[in-house]
Amino acid sequence: MSSSTKTRRLTAKGRATRDRIVAAAAAVMYERGVAGTSTEDILAAAQVTSPSQLYHYFADKKSLVQAVIEYQTEHVLGFQRPLLQRLDSFEALEAWRDAIVQAQHARSCKGGCPIGSLAAELSDADPQARTRLAAGYAQWEGAIRDGLVSMQERGELDEEADADDLSLALLTALQGGLLMTQTRRDTVALEAVLNAMIDRIRCHAPT
Repeated sequence: MSSSTKTRRLTAKGRATRDRIVAAAAAVMYERGVAGTSTEDILAAAQVTSPSQLYHYFADKKSLVQAVIEYQTEHVLGFQRPLLQRLDSFEALEAWRDAIVQAQHARSCKGGCPIGSLAAELSDADPQARTRLAAGYAQWEGAIRDGLVSMQERGELDEEADADDLSLALLTALQGGLLMTQTRRDTVALEAVLNAMIDRIRCHAPT
């Protein structure tokens, strides 16, 4: 039985417990990595007393990791989606950039990207996780692309702007900037690369 099927069949109380386990696992894995997170760590963080309760919702650690990837993807997109959905001007694009930079300052530039951290650890070791992570990145890229298409439809970008290429380049630049932020403990590189990408996009503004 798949994790999603199990979720659909849960009672409201069971769904709340499962969600609490996933949220706790995501937080611990973000801090310690997947390999550095034990079942006992997750039980303690989720305030679950018995391993059997955890395995009632997840067949094994891999299935829990799949749920964590889904959780982190929605967490990241949930934060950015409202800004991207209103991406109808360069001022809105700059507001999205500022929100990302401010979020890094809020956590003292620690931790990096929740999706990127999982991708770095799991992509070569767990094919199923890699597939799920690639799907998460595709959602993120799609949200950025939809925003750029909105700008194009409103006349902020010319017809020559390739929203597919620009959204992929912007997401790739963002990932590199977040890694540099985590390593340097400042947002200088992140701001530089996002500014460079916005300038590239601005080249497609009608004259």
